[in-house]
Amino acid sequence: MPRVLVIDDQSDVRTMISIVLRINHFDIVEAATAEAGLKAFEEADFDLAIVDIFLQGSNGSDLIATMRERVPDLPVVAISGITALDFLSKSPELAEIVCLQKPFRPSDLTRAVAAAREAVRPSAKAVAGAAL
Repeated sequence: MPRVLVIDDQSDVRTMISIVLRINHFDIVEAATAEAGLKAFEEADFDLAIVDIFLQGSNGSDLIATMRERVPDLPVVAISGITALDFLSKSPELAEIVCLQKPFRPSDLTRAVAAAREAVRPSAKAVAGAAL
């Protein structure tokens, strides 16, 4: 079962994400702060992270960059209630981040999770080339 780290300072958002993903057979670990999320990330392996960009007292994009330094191919969905997500694609260390604006529907979340997981998979051509 894929394991997802959900980091958001709004408990109702974390709960909604967790319910939707558990229904879709994901194992969920929740964190309300960047510090708690980073601690959980350091203590276990995750297949995906969902990170709020505006965490109380923290910058979610810095948190994503830190996690990506440790696991470069970590699939990430960045969420935010405003259009701050637009700048993420311009930062090389935050490449291949899927952005999702709040409020979102469960179907939007599941599409974003699928897109994030697909975004970091090596292409078939790259895999074939590496095998040669």
